[in-house]
Amino acid sequence: MIGLVTLSLIIWLYLVLGHGRFWQAGPVLPPDRPVVAPPVAVVVPARDEAPLIAETLRSLLAQDYPGTLRVILVDDGSTDGTGDIARSLADTRLTVLSGAPRPAGWSGKLWAVHQGIAEAGEAALILLTDADIVHDPRHIAALVAQAERRDYDLVSEMVALACNSAAERALVPAFVFFFQLLYPFSRVNDSLSATAAAAGGTILIRDRALVRIGGIEAVRGRLIDDVALAAAVKRGGKIWLGHSALARSVRPYPSVLDIWRMVARTAYVQLRFSPLLLVATTIGMALTWLVPPAAALFGHGLARNLGILTWVLLAASYLPTLRRFGRSPLWAPFLPIVAAFYMAATIGSAINHHLGRGVAWKGRAYQEAGE
Repeated sequence: MIGLVTLSLIIWLYLVLGHGRFWQAGPVLPPDRPVVAPPVAVVVPARDEAPLIAETLRSLLAQDYPGTLRVILVDDGSTDGTGDIARSLADTRLTVLSGAPRPAGWSGKLWAVHQGIAEAGEAALILLTDADIVHDPRHIAALVAQAERRDYDLVSEMVALACNSAAERALVPAFVFFFQLLYPFSRVNDSLSATAAAAGGTILIRDRALVRIGGIEAVRGRLIDDVALAAAVKRGGKIWLGHSALARSVRPYPSVLDIWRMVARTAYVQLRFSPLLLVATTIGMALTWLVPPAAALFGHGLARNLGILTWVLLAASYLPTLRRFGRSPLWAPFLPIVAAFYMAATIGSAINHHLGRGVAWKGRAYQEAGE
């Protein structure tokens, strides 16, 4: 036990002191206005989003942006009237496309995005955003100002996620925490680091960067498409990733099962469908998250003391994320239980894959195409 908990403590000392300050609360994109306001086209892929789409589109059409702004909604085979709701807004800046059938090798979302970008024409900047994101009127101006400030090819944000139901309050803050652990924002934003990531809810990308990487077609079969797109752009360009104070997701996850399905949909994709990586990840997660509380609760002497120290360290690392979500710091010691939930969902994702269920979303099942 002493050997395991000592290794766990070493892991946590590295994570807190040497892993890109992943646990910190920032960076946060502040409200700002660009000195130069190039034309922006907003592309919104949508499939069966009738409950949310009107609020999303109204927030985009209400933007206080000093330049030319177009909004393009691509209705990706909806059966619930999503396209009709969008057309009823009757705004000349809004174009609603009926998506063409998806070719082999494309994910549904990226095929819809590809069609929207083709419609965008000569727009210098393209904002890719999801159908469940509501934008503050200052949001697009702030994104463009950030892109112009340091000539970024891609600017992305982790939008504020819904945290209303008991399941969301317990599990959603940790989702953001684990994303930052996988992709420390300071490393993503460092041009000398190979780490690249984006958050799909908000991605502002330059047209020239899309041309350079070969368009969305370059990542057409990728299921974790935001990270794949950021990696492609960072090879030869500059990217920035932060948190948003000006955009929020309104998609609800009312139950633990809903969040389980959201995680399990792509967790095994992250591991490249590798059973060996799954075993290694499971062992690593158990060592990182489960050994400290086990040693603290059931160990004796030095093992118990090291377990308590490590448990305090990992709980303290969670505090900035809890503050961001307005949650009590009393949640921090329970992070290992939440981590066990995500570990189980990852294993569930692998089981789904090996049972032939693949990745399912909005009535479709996908297998990732090769690069």
